[in-house]
Amino acid sequence: MEVENQTQVTKFILVGFPGNWGMRVAVFLMFLMAYTLTVAENVVIILLVQQNQPLHKPMYFFLANLSFLETWYISVTVPKLLFSFWSVSNSISFTHCMIQLYFFIALMCTECVLLAAMAYDRYVAICRPFHYPTIMSHGLCFHLALGSWAIGFGISLAKIYFISRLSFCGPNVINHFFCAISPVLNLSCTDMSVAELVDFILALVIFLLPLSITVLSYGCILATVLHMPSREQKAFSTCASHLVVVTIFYSATIFMYARPRAIHAFNMNKVISNSMLLSPLLSTLSFIA
Repeated sequence: MEVENQTQVTKFILVGFPGNWGMRVAVFLMFLMAYTLTVAENVVIILLVQQNQPLHKPMYFFLANLSFLETWYISVTVPKLLFSFWSVSNSISFTHCMIQLYFFIALMCTECVLLAAMAYDRYVAICRPFHYPTIMSHGLCFHLALGSWAIGFGISLAKIYFISRLSFCGPNVINHFFCAISPVLNLSCTDMSVAELVDFILALVIFLLPLSITVLSYGCILATVLHMPSREQKAFSTCASHLVVVTIFYSATIFMYARPRAIHAFNMNKVISNSMLLSPLLSTLSFIA
C-alpha cells in the first residue's frame, strides 16, 4: 500500500562520464572513433563475404553474422552515449530504458551462442576435416545462426519481463552511461528477488553452456593438433582470432552479468562496460589480422 502511494518513475537520469570539459571531449572522441571504425569494418566484412564466392564457407558465414551482430551491439548504447556529452539533461524514459536493456542483453546472449557455433565449426574443420563439407552443410549453418539469434532474444525477453514488472519510485539516477542490469535493479523500490533469481539462472544457462561447448571444442582441437606433424599444426592458426574474441568477451561478460547481486562498485562497472563496448572493435581487428 505504501508503494502504491509513491510516485512511479517515468524516466531515469544517466550519470554518464562526469568530469571537466577536456576529459569529456577526449572520451567523446575516443568513443566516436571506436564506433565509426567498428561499424565501417563490420560493414566491409559483411559486403566482402556476401560478394565473394570463395568466401561462401561456414567460417565466413558465421563471421558475417558476428559482424552484423556487433554492429548493432555497439549501436544500442554508443549513439545515446555520444549524444549525452552534449545534452544538458541526460535522461532516458522508462520505456526506452527497457528497450535499450532488452536489445543489449539479447545481442550479448546471441553472441554467446554464436561464438559456441563458431567453435564447433573450427572443431569439425580440424578434427573431422574429411566430413567437414557434409557436417557443416548450408542447412546446419543456417539453423545454428538462426538458433543463436532466437535463443539470445528469447532469453532477453524473459529477463526484461521480470525487470519491467518491478516498481521504481525513486531515486531515478543511474550511475552508468546506459541502462545496465545491476544499476537498474538497484533502483527498484519493491522486492526484486524473483527478478534477480531469473536473471542469475538465465545468465548461468546462456553463459556456461556455450562456454562449455567452446572449451570442449578447443580441447579436442588442441588434442588433435598436438598429434599432427609439425608442418600441419598451422591449422590451429585459423582459431587464433576466434580465441581472442572469446577471451575478451567472456572475461568482461562473466564479471559483469553472471552475478545475482547488484554490484556496488559502479565505477568498476563502467570500466568493464567500456571494454565490452570496445570489444567489437578489437574482435574485428583480430579477425582482419
